[in-house]
Amino acid sequence: MDRRLNWYQAVARCEDRGEPYVLVTVLGVTGSVPREPASKMVITGEDSYDTIGGGHLEYRICQQARERLARQDYTSELAHFPLGASLGQCCGGSVSVLIEAHPGCEQELVIFGAGHVARALVTILGELPWRVTWVDERADQFPAGAPANIRIHHTDDPVGDAPRLCAGKQVLILTHNHQLDFELCRTLLTAGNCAGIGLIGSDTKAERFRQRLDHRGFSPEQIHTIRCPVGRPDVPGKRPMEVAVSISAELLSLSASAHQPAARRGLPWKALKGLIQDTHTGQHCEEVPATMQKGKAE
Repeated sequence: MDRRLNWYQAVARCEDRGEPYVLVTVLGVTGSVPREPASKMVITGEDSYDTIGGGHLEYRICQQARERLARQDYTSELAHFPLGASLGQCCGGSVSVLIEAHPGCEQELVIFGAGHVARALVTILGELPWRVTWVDERADQFPAGAPANIRIHHTDDPVGDAPRLCAGKQVLILTHNHQLDFELCRTLLTAGNCAGIGLIGSDTKAERFRQRLDHRGFSPEQIHTIRCPVGRPDVPGKRPMEVAVSISAELLSLSASAHQPAARRGLPWKALKGLIQDTHTGQHCEEVPATMQKGKAE
């Protein structure tokens, strides 16, 4: 447990990094309890910050929060815990909590190459809600002080690392080496587990790659999943920043089409009302879940 940051500092850090987290808030208490209402803590996949009182209650909530994050279940939940009956804490009261799971940056991107276009692109992405892994063999190409949502991955084997790094994510191939570009395309098409592939280059390069991939036995459907030239054709310019703006616009279009929020989000009133009634009448149960998927209709 990391006590160096309080809960709101931890939230700010997670938001800056685009890291998923769970915010736990004590809503109400009865009897003797370790912390009072409005106490909060933050839980990530590896750390926890601040406290709602410690003990078995906090251990149980941390365990449930990490299980939720591991399965990418970004829901809100109301829960009621009698401390003595089920958790064995000597204070013997009861605690009602709100558990809010936040996805951080839902958009994840892997960039191969740390040249001029990639460096310009990272400048833009540092201000956008993306979690970015930036890959290159050349450590000296990465600038000092990358934005908080950019994770640098220096490796001598980008092709070997690609399937693991890119699973479920958008990928941009912006390297200085055409053969490396091709090997990355071939490897990622073989793995077949990334969300999309954008490849920098001209129409001539795109056609040559299509022919080479066809000779390697890839289907037309597989080959045409590679966007080359990458970027929006209606955004002109060849300067690194102009190309980066074009690529950013394409990424934003892709993410907007993939994430359409439903009209009803968050916890429904009947769940809130149910917990209030249970608490008022003294009907204690270890956990009264009332979940609602963010962006999913009730």
